[in-house]
Amino acid sequence: MNKKLSQIIASASPIEIIGNADINISGIASDSRKIAKGWLFVAVHGVNIDGHKFIPDVIAAGACAVVCEKFPEKTPDGVTFVKVANSAAALGHIASEWYDNPSNELKLVGVTGTNGKTTTATLLYEMTRMMGYKTGLFSTVCNYIDTKPVPATQTTPDQITLNKLMREMVDNGCEYAFMEVSSHAADQHRIDGLNFAGGIFSNLTRDHHDYHKTLYAYLKAKKRFFDILPADAFALVNADDKAGLVMLQNTAATKKTYSLMKDADFKCKVIESRLNSTLLQINNREVEVLFTGKFNAYNLLAVYGAMYLLGFDPEDILIKMSMLVPVAGRFQTFESPKGYTAIIDYAHTPDALVNVLNSIHDVINGNGKVITVVGCGGNRDKGKRPIMAKEAAKLSDKVILTSDNPRFEDPNEIIADMVAGLDVTDKAKTIRITDRKEAIRTAAALAEKGDVILIAGKGHEDYQEICGVKHHFDDKEIVMEIFKEELN
Repeated sequence: MNKKLSQIIASASPIEIIGNADINISGIASDSRKIAKGWLFVAVHGVNIDGHKFIPDVIAAGACAVVCEKFPEKTPDGVTFVKVANSAAALGHIASEWYDNPSNELKLVGVTGTNGKTTTATLLYEMTRMMGYKTGLFSTVCNYIDTKPVPATQTTPDQITLNKLMREMVDNGCEYAFMEVSSHAADQHRIDGLNFAGGIFSNLTRDHHDYHKTLYAYLKAKKRFFDILPADAFALVNADDKAGLVMLQNTAATKKTYSLMKDADFKCKVIESRLNSTLLQINNREVEVLFTGKFNAYNLLAVYGAMYLLGFDPEDILIKMSMLVPVAGRFQTFESPKGYTAIIDYAHTPDALVNVLNSIHDVINGNGKVITVVGCGGNRDKGKRPIMAKEAAKLSDKVILTSDNPRFEDPNEIIADMVAGLDVTDKAKTIRITDRKEAIRTAAALAEKGDVILIAGKGHEDYQEICGVKHHFDDKEIVMEIFKEELN
């Protein structure tokens, strides 16, 4: 594929150009290691690396054009230099143009918020496919080009990968695509240049303090997504979260709300709750769903609202909603031969943990003990560790603190940080078992008929990351092993 440089950079708001803008470009990259002869290099300020440092390397590798925020001291002949205000933002527009603006050919909906992104985006993907449409998905768990899985390395891919995958979606007949929009992606301009049909906001609580430093910066990153939505899109926000209406302040999109507690465009009431299903009333219509917990009621209500705003029939939406099954690692329930229930959930923030535990209590209503297995990730926000332990202890009869992706930290020190949040009463019901497999086995040994074990933090992940190496580890596999042994 070849395209004129002038065409590729037209929507990237170039400030100054040195050299010939009419040259042909045969490839684009922001990674200097991928540059080949005749390619365009976009020098981006990354979190750890500044792409501007590699401009001499890409010229030596044959790059014929460079997009940058600051011209290098030497601008050799035969290479065109394009100055922009923000290279990351420019890259979004360049990548879109390179792949013929695939988001214009899709109804693209983004989902952002601290919790519920994966579930909401995945269920929208499943719903739309049930309606008979080919659909794409960008998710933490896995990306999909209709039924074809494409492994995910981050919640929201980089600008080039995003547009490349979207082009493949369009070429494979997809009409819809649903995307988790992380705060990192919004802050780093990975979604710039995309044409969204809608945006959904779930909630905002403490997360990613290691990156954003403050809750306000985190909120601003989420809000930026709504600020760039076009006028013909919808902005659907959770009215029960105080940040919900903030998201709508500067958006040009059509403003819509959903709620379990107040008047809103889309209203839901939990009528009856069980560990593996819930009876909901959505906009005065009842539907039985295979999900549990108030947080899932919010996720399903967001799904209903988005599908309605995309033009689907309300009755048809509810029929399909009753057929949906939980996303892998999101409040997945498993019944033990011994009569207790094991629940695997991705909850890795204090509020997510509280949501899941409250949902369990709502259902069991004091009939049975709650045993929680939980850890905290290494090289991430240390401030939430004592809070996670405290919330677990507050809402559990027994807590087992264990390892969860320690990365480059000592798992015992992470657990010690968690213990710091516990008082004497909390400590009396807390066990420390660093080995996660042993922790899950201990929980199972302690559980009796009617009890619930919550295994929190990893959800769908099938690895433990230790000292930069991913070792295979799957909470579900351990649970299945235990259940098999219980049958013998």
